[in-house]
Amino acid sequence: MYYFIVNPNSCCGRGKIIWDKLERTLNDSGVEYQAYLTEKPGDAKIFAKNLTEGCKESNVIIAVGGDGTVNEILDGYSMCSCVTLGYIPAGSGNDLARSLKLPKNPIRCLNKILHPKYYKLMDYGVLSYGDSEISHRRFMVSSGFGMDAAVCHNLLYSRTKGLLHRLRIGKLSYLLVGIRQLISARPCKGYIVLNGVQKIEFNHAYFISTHIHPYEGGGFKFAPDADFEDGKLSVCVMNNRKKSKLICVLLNSLMGKKSVNKGIRFYSCEEIHIHMDRPMAVHVDGESCFCQNDVEIRCISKKLRMIV
Repeated sequence: MYYFIVNPNSCCGRGKIIWDKLERTLNDSGVEYQAYLTEKPGDAKIFAKNLTEGCKESNVIIAVGGDGTVNEILDGYSMCSCVTLGYIPAGSGNDLARSLKLPKNPIRCLNKILHPKYYKLMDYGVLSYGDSEISHRRFMVSSGFGMDAAVCHNLLYSRTKGLLHRLRIGKLSYLLVGIRQLISARPCKGYIVLNGVQKIEFNHAYFISTHIHPYEGGGFKFAPDADFEDGKLSVCVMNNRKKSKLICVLLNSLMGKKSVNKGIRFYSCEEIHIHMDRPMAVHVDGESCFCQNDVEIRCISKKLRMIV
């Protein structure tokens, strides 16, 4: 059985247009399926939980939306071996689709899911945060701490983003908000602890991003070496007294190049503890986790079965 969890509002209504095309194809092919359309944030998580909790049958859940929709589904997902995840991108950033090299044509994506040739057992990440009560959030692509998360948070409430998507230049919204955040960004002191052993301190940290996949923010390749099958997080730390150095980092990342500037550092680990001297914005797959100053992030190795 195929279960579609659809975000019709993704990318300013593009999700609905894509789903209408997919539905016509499904009806013409006679495939047995059920569709669940989200109306508000959190619906996809509830749908995924209800569909997978205690599941004993072999089913396929297909996300139709952006990285945020996949994030909600993953967060509600009950990890059982008989459920497989598929993805048809209909968002603005589509960093997961970019990493997996999925077709841009949604009908081609659907055909890959209906007639699969490859399955992958993929890693995913878990972010833990909070003082008196610990909260946990799974993520598929990346989690960020600092300026990159502030960009994601601002985009969630940006009117400019919707206008640019309607003009078919939505990627520009990430760059515009990024420049605005760069101007107002203030560095922070803090440290990270890798695998509970290696402590590294920073005096002028602007952001720390942890990746399962290389991209975030609609195509910024902050972690070129990230591999979704190696059981590790790929960590990027921007730590530099000169804010101007960030410009080269952002441009190189946008062009898919690995930055070698002094102050940009890369690490690999199974888990990481991040502490900052003041609360900073945090995101998972572009979804805001508000401001925190202490988080734990770990990689869960090859527990998610996905059609690619």
